[in-house]
Amino acid sequence: MEDKEIIDQSQLAQDVADRIKYSFFDYFLVKPLDPVKVKKEFSKPVDAKTTVDADGIEAQDFEKVETEVKEVDSDYRKGVVIKCPTYYGEEGAKMHAKVGDVVIFRDAAGLRFDLVKDSRLLRLYDILGIEETV
Repeated sequence: MEDKEIIDQSQLAQDVADRIKYSFFDYFLVKPLDPVKVKKEFSKPVDAKTTVDADGIEAQDFEKVETEVKEVDSDYRKGVVIKCPTYYGEEGAKMHAKVGDVVIFRDAAGLRFDLVKDSRLLRLYDILGIEETV
């Protein structure tokens, strides 16, 4: 079902791109998709013993550590390319992203671009990869 959703995003991205009257020189305009959830282990100490040393300083000693698995947002995001930089079509470009491609980037990367709702401007080096279509 996710593949069908990405195809619909691709068609929508082209429609949106056609309506945006801006050209970007150094940035890709990307619409972030919903955050990716990942499972991570978190450790927390249990069975604390409070002891007081000779100077009267209290210290807690933890004998056991409990591990719990939580589902949290990933440090990385997926997004759909809406516009490519004008120079990007030049020969010798190492990456071949086009409008509608799903790319991956660090969640903190890029600049928020409030002229297009919920979008970001990413430089070429902010994009870590392009999702392969099967």
